Amino acid sequence: MGQIDHRAEIREFLSSRRARLTPEQAGLPAYGGHRRVKGLRREEVALLAGVSIDYYVRMERGNLAGASESVLDAIARALQLDDAERDHLFALARAAGPASRPRRATPSGVRPVIQQVLDAIGDAPAWVRNGRHDIVAMNRLARALYAPVLADPRRPANTARFVYLDPAARDFFVDWDRIANDAAAMLRLEAGQNPHDRALIELIGELSTQSEVFRTRWASHDVRYHRSGQKRLRHPIVGQLDLDFESMELPSEPGLCLNVYTAAAGTPAADGLKLLASWAATRDLTIAEDV
Repeated sequence: MGQIDHRAEIREFLSSRRARLTPEQAGLPAYGGHRRVKGLRREEVALLAGVSIDYYVRMERGNLAGASESVLDAIARALQLDDAERDHLFALARAAGPASRPRRATPSGVRPVIQQVLDAIGDAPAWVRNGRHDIVAMNRLARALYAPVLADPRRPANTARFVYLDPAARDFFVDWDRIANDAAAMLRLEAGQNPHDRALIELIGELSTQSEVFRTRWASHDVRYHRSGQKRLRHPIVGQLDLDFESMELPSEPGLCLNVYTAAAGTPAADGLKLLASWAATRDLTIAEDV
């Protein structure tokens, strides 16, 4: 994959969102007879958005250049886009504009103070990633938790690469199928926001070449935010951990997200984190004695 085809991205994203909506879901009358298209017709989207059919057809063929915010909002409402999908549409429109410029390079490290913050979080795994899913900083408990991910000697470690290319991922992530969907959708969102990131393009090309599952999920054109929820991990030392996670953007470090995993007090997962912390301390002591 040498570069991202922006017109194809726009065309396939809009047509895939249109295909998932039925007239009934859009509040339109469903007339009898066989419909030749899956989902809404282009003229139906144009009607819902209040634009001409010719204009919408031009947009869906990949031409978003010059589309106003109000028109994009109308298209987003007509297609019932969620927040991530709406933001993706706007990002595609920005990339199509004549003034499109590469965004600041995706960070591959953190300032020392960010590492201090991570190290100060002693009772919870905490780590920082960029939009490519590179792990750029971790605290000790996160390194212990993600030991299977870090087993690959390549650095920076990349969770999307682990999910799709390492067989150990299916054992590590209890809900591997959902995790795989999320990883592809998050990379798709990042590609829309930062289409000039060469390392991101290379990663997508690597995953597409080596994983048929990734190719299928990438072709769905789904996008998704990953802000909070639950992760169920099967750790090789402490067993299954059902953890809550929060993912927070770092305003002082554009392009980086802080991820923190926690467990409610008194739960098996909380006990598992304590055991993991004990194991991590023992492992660190062993390493120190070997040096």
